[in-house]
Amino acid sequence: RYEQREDFAVVMQPFFRNTLLPLDSNPDLSFFAADCFHFSIRGYAEMAMALWNNMLEPVGEKQTYNNFTHDRAKLKCPNPEKPFLTTMRNSGFRDSDVSLEKAEPSVPYWAVIVAAVAGVLVGSL
Repeated sequence: RYEQREDFAVVMQPFFRNTLLPLDSNPDLSFFAADCFHFSIRGYAEMAMALWNNMLEPVGEKQTYNNFTHDRAKLKCPNPEKPFLTTMRNSGFRDSDVSLEKAEPSVPYWAVIVAAVAGVLVGSL
């Protein structure tokens, strides 16, 4: 929809697609809030760094995971060669055959509704 626009772009940031949560035999629970479901401030900081890094990575080379290492050295910075957030256009895909057609959803819409209703029922019990 916005592929031909010169002044606007939409870019998928897949940093959370294959995220590895620290759930080994002795998990680091400092990444999670008291309910052990939502992120804590530390967890949100990790996600913010992963999102920022994704915005600086070229389309097609974006990291699809975050390993919760709590390492500030992994934070990327813009450089003189690429001082902007990356888009399809400035990643070199402007004239390529990249297909932006609608893809089939990986989960049927009804499965989301069933899961939500089941979650509410289990939560109320």
